[in-house]
Amino acid sequence: MNKGSLSALIMSTLAMIASFTVWVVMTPVVSHLDEVLQLSTIEKSVLVATPVLLGSIMRIPMGILTDRYGGKKIYTGTMLFLAFPLVAAGFVHSYHLLLLVAFFIGFAGTTFAIAITFVSKWFPSEKQGLALGIVGLGNFGTAIASFSLPSIINVVGVSWTFWGLALMMIAMAAIFWFGTSEYSSSKNVATLKSALSVTKHKETWLLSLYYFLTFGGFVAFSVYLPTLLQDIFNLTPVEAGIKTAGFITIATFIRPVGGYLGDRLGSEKILTAIFVGTAICSLIIAFSIDHFILFSVGCLLVAFLFGIGNGAIFKLVPQISSGNTGAVTGVVGAVGGVGGFFPPIMLGIVMDLTGTYFLGFLFLSCFAVVCFIAHQLFIRSTQKEKTYKTEQQGA
Repeated sequence: MNKGSLSALIMSTLAMIASFTVWVVMTPVVSHLDEVLQLSTIEKSVLVATPVLLGSIMRIPMGILTDRYGGKKIYTGTMLFLAFPLVAAGFVHSYHLLLLVAFFIGFAGTTFAIAITFVSKWFPSEKQGLALGIVGLGNFGTAIASFSLPSIINVVGVSWTFWGLALMMIAMAAIFWFGTSEYSSSKNVATLKSALSVTKHKETWLLSLYYFLTFGGFVAFSVYLPTLLQDIFNLTPVEAGIKTAGFITIATFIRPVGGYLGDRLGSEKILTAIFVGTAICSLIIAFSIDHFILFSVGCLLVAFLFGIGNGAIFKLVPQISSGNTGAVTGVVGAVGGVGGFFPPIMLGIVMDLTGTYFLGFLFLSCFAVVCFIAHQLFIRSTQKEKTYKTEQQGA
């Protein structure tokens, strides 16, 4: 590992930690707004999910732009841009205007696609699983937000919390700019048409489906678990934030292990176990919705599975189209991020209609089964293709 690759890995991870702290800022904020605005369950769900939407959809163009113009420029520019909606959020005192600034704060979520694309260029394919797993530690920013922001808001208020985060992003942008080098390559830059050609690969959409479950589930739990814990078990915002941080910490720090296991054992085997385990653990959560210990155990097991799955999936991403890593990363990351947008809203609707979150977690279990079936069909088709090619060569 040379100096350039090491600095790209470290700086990208730190910048992503800072950005993801910003990405989920609405989760602790909504608890304080609820006291003033008397928000419904659906309104709270929409507010915490809104940044996830833009942060997911914009991963596609941001990944392509990173391939085209370089991670150093795009990463730095994105962090500087985030200071503007954060500053504006400190002056907003209505629900609808807060939704608007929350939408633009969602740009923080695009840093995932930028970081993966940037770092993957610095490492050979046999080391990308571990390297990209380490970059995934940037998800820890959501844990930092969960256990620190509720207390910070209690001390300095909502407005100064937003302004403090704006200053943090400006400082991080400067550190990243002076602490990294742009990857130099003699290869021709991919055109937009070439970049979007990755959507023709069935592997792109399969990995997107898998990531919709694992990363989408991770994001959904990260932004909505505090609300669940407060609604179901009457925890305070600070208590709920600390417990959510435990979920996020497990899912984040186990992610490099998923990448490493993908390097060593093959991601196909790992993902099979992940889908089966997720289906079972989701049922545990659904049937223990009123039992704190069982509910907590189920959530922590899901955190472990999501973290391993996220690392194993992104081990496969650079292999789909090596010249268009940013495009593949953007598509898979976008679909995965959208997977974090819908569950909070769905849970809010389910709660308002039925008075319980049971059906929401039952849906999660069913979706894990769908992923398992799709994965097994893909493995069988791949094996048939390999057998056919071997027979053709033998003939």
